[in-house]
Amino acid sequence: MAFHPDSLPDLSGRVFVVTGGNSGIGYSTVARLAQHGAHVYLCARSPSKGNTAISNIKTSYPNARITLLKLDHLNLSSVVSAAKLVVSRESVLHGLINNAGIMATPFEMTKDGYEAQWQTNYLAHWVFTYHLLPLMLATSKTLSPGSVRIVNLSSSGHYSAPKEGINFADTSLANGGGMARYGQSKLANILHAKSLNKLYGPSSPSAKAENGEIWTAIVHPGLVDSHIGEHAEIPRVVKALVNVYGSLGGRMDSDKGSWTSVFCAASPEMKSEQSGSYFQRIAEPGWQSSKAKDMDLAAKLEEWTAKKMEMEGYLS
Repeated sequence: MAFHPDSLPDLSGRVFVVTGGNSGIGYSTVARLAQHGAHVYLCARSPSKGNTAISNIKTSYPNARITLLKLDHLNLSSVVSAAKLVVSRESVLHGLINNAGIMATPFEMTKDGYEAQWQTNYLAHWVFTYHLLPLMLATSKTLSPGSVRIVNLSSSGHYSAPKEGINFADTSLANGGGMARYGQSKLANILHAKSLNKLYGPSSPSAKAENGEIWTAIVHPGLVDSHIGEHAEIPRVVKALVNVYGSLGGRMDSDKGSWTSVFCAASPEMKSEQSGSYFQRIAEPGWQSSKAKDMDLAAKLEEWTAKKMEMEGYLS
């Protein structure tokens, strides 16, 4: 479908949170939402980079209302603190765009004991979302369906996940490659959004009981100029194919790369039946692996994550 961010309505009074908002797709997502009057929390690990991003956005949109939120995905305690700060400051929250990510990076374990891509791309976003859900559900009760949404950024790279989808025995995939670890984390992003849709989407028991309704979406933005692949360990032949594809017009700038995220987060053109869907550029249905459609796997992942995070004290 055709969509352009300029078509968004006035978003004054609406509050959004965008992770990884200081560069790339996240930066442009923040800018486009703020352009239309939304109050946007720009999440960044580096306050200096975050403040620079805010200043740059305000050169284009002087009236932009953007608040810096320090958030380090490699530190789950930081994630919890950031979410609680939003909840303490805001009485409503209309949109969460889980955008931050790293791609095919060299093997690294975080101080929390998880592989860096698994934690950055999936676990941190799961914990962040968990703590923001009560506020989002409460917000949705006062508004029409579709007014509150969660968007998870994923990738066609989810096809690189292990054949079983998620290796619960060793989520670090210590013996795998960078793309396998990336694929597993991006598959987890898809399954997370689908689990949320099942729990809180238009046809959920929560929505039917008027306990809150949240629409979700998964976005594969396509080949976008961003910093996500700076440290990627990708086979040379794949890099060559990507470069050829980009040179033939397949590469987008970060602004256009953000349009699907913006559509899914705030456009009135999104319909209830699209909640829980996997989108690719620009707001079109995308191709998914069989594991991305496996709701039994999604349920197992949700149970595994909740148990781990509760045991480690990140849910309180």
